[in-house]
Amino acid sequence: MILGIIEHDRGQLNNQSLEMLTLARQVAVDEGMAVTAVLIGSNSAPLADNLTRYGVSQAIVASHGGLDDYAPEAWAETVVQIAQAKPPKAILATGTDRGNELLAHIAARLDLPLAANVTQVTVGDPYEITRVRWGGSLFEEARLYGRIKLLTVAPLTLPVREAPVDGVTVAAFTPTLDKKLFRVRVTSREAPESDKISLAEARLVVGGGRGVGSAAGFAVLEELASLLGGAVGGSRVATNLGWRPHADQVGQTGTRIAPDLYIACGISGAIQHWVGCKGAKKILAINTDPEAPMMTKADYAVVGDLHEILPALIAALQK
Repeated sequence: MILGIIEHDRGQLNNQSLEMLTLARQVAVDEGMAVTAVLIGSNSAPLADNLTRYGVSQAIVASHGGLDDYAPEAWAETVVQIAQAKPPKAILATGTDRGNELLAHIAARLDLPLAANVTQVTVGDPYEITRVRWGGSLFEEARLYGRIKLLTVAPLTLPVREAPVDGVTVAAFTPTLDKKLFRVRVTSREAPESDKISLAEARLVVGGGRGVGSAAGFAVLEELASLLGGAVGGSRVATNLGWRPHADQVGQTGTRIAPDLYIACGISGAIQHWVGCKGAKKILAINTDPEAPMMTKADYAVVGDLHEILPALIAALQK
């Protein structure tokens, strides 16, 4: 079987799990096997039925008093025990911070190699894989060895494809977990503003960089985003200068976005920022420097001062 670890937050599905299932299903077909979803925490059980739309015919729901919120060592040990009970051919997870962390723990416990941010797989022994490296600036072709192949799927690189099956067989699993496995766990949360659209989910994002000039300079970006029902993000420079909170950072070390439109204002376009925004369907760049990397990579570019262009755009939209 091929195991796919479903990422969720207290029962709320992370849609990048569906991207992972697209690749897991391809691997399963090539191996002549079925996809088995691993759902950790009793609050994840309701997700099982919906996964049949994406080719999942079997699901294992792992329940334990401490698993309903994220605890990386405990979650990893749970998957290890499932794999030891019935060894799979491969284990896949999302290429998110959580998915990479979880599979790294699993790899260490099973003493197996791990390939992160994979985009393509050709099954065999070893697997021939393609994966994203160096902040998204290149693709690497590699071979993945191991009695169980461990890999995470690069976010926002594969389209979600449905492949409905008739139904899902759900099996319960109760792991044996030592208290020390919960030494790292979620203990509290800070809720985002209820009326604020998250960067990861926004269909339109207005981003600002050094060219915005100051924290106050983001007011016009906020106005445009509000008018269009979008969210505001920032480059690493903008967050390092304290103009925006780190939660608003778009980039390799921030949030990776995939809106319908990304409006990049005063952003030069370093590779780390490009990694975070290249999933956008269309990019509009506004910059005084026509040779800035963001301007040359964008679908549309406007050469000029954003503090003149954005107010004019807002006025036109308001009409």
